[in-house]
Amino acid sequence: MTNQMTNQMTVKCEADCCCTEQWKPEGISVQLPCLAAAREGGPEKTHNLPAVKKPRASCCAGEEKGSCGTAPGTLKKKKVPAVPETLKKKRRNFPELKVKRLRKKIALKSLRRAQRKLIYENAKYYHKGYRQMYRTEIRKARMARKAGNFYVPAEQKMAFVIRIRGINGVSPKVRKVLQPFCLRQIFNGTFVKLNKASINMLRIVEPCIAWGYPNLKSVNELIYKCGYSKIPKKRIALTDNSLIARSLGKYGISCMEDLIHEINTVGKRFKEANNFLWPFKFKLSSPRGGMKKKTTHFVEGGDAGNREDQINRLIRRLN
Repeated sequence: MTNQMTNQMTVKCEADCCCTEQWKPEGISVQLPCLAAAREGGPEKTHNLPAVKKPRASCCAGEEKGSCGTAPGTLKKKKVPAVPETLKKKRRNFPELKVKRLRKKIALKSLRRAQRKLIYENAKYYHKGYRQMYRTEIRKARMARKAGNFYVPAEQKMAFVIRIRGINGVSPKVRKVLQPFCLRQIFNGTFVKLNKASINMLRIVEPCIAWGYPNLKSVNELIYKCGYSKIPKKRIALTDNSLIARSLGKYGISCMEDLIHEINTVGKRFKEANNFLWPFKFKLSSPRGGMKKKTTHFVEGGDAGNREDQINRLIRRLN
């Protein structure tokens, strides 16, 4: 068969013989004689070769104009959407905004560092004052004992009150007096500033409460373990100094150490600091070992009434 290069392509015979490559015109199904059968002298055999279609030429590869309407050797370009003016403005101002953010970040970082340093210095100053106060009390007691006298310490300025009884069998007057202390449930506690009026109120509600004079360790543990802030309509745990600074910063109380110092020493802003704290709730953790007898005074072997320094043991059992 004549080898015509124009509009022709190579195909393979169905049989595995020497005529595996033959040429035929495009789109025409022909029968080709088998050369192997002719050499052996046998009957003439033919092989049917399927019609082969010419692949469609690309519109951009030919010399003439393709069906897509584009010129040869060129591609159809897509329209790029216009950039909004707001985005252009944002891109222009981005370096300036980045510098402002970086400056603000550096300023906040330096402010936090200064606040941490101030908190550390305040805590160090308070700790030094507590040690001096403790040593002064010991020195005065030793001097009085050496002279054959007795040393009487100053009266306590603050007490911690815990409710131990419910409302069953309680007179209306006692219920009314319990309201200012915000002791609405059993094993709720709060700090109370001691004066003539508050002492008289404590005596009225003495059968329903246990109270005494907490030390620095008890105040510290109460505020750190069970302290909650009384932000309007919210009860939030004291986990960050920023909560204290936002509410009490105008009174010079900006951290936990300032709050503990103000409560323990009954400072000028004791009322604001105490109102900031939510009443301590020990309802889910009653005292380990239970109560002896709620209806009997502490001096008679019960639990009610003033127990002075022994309130610290009760606080440990509650915590």
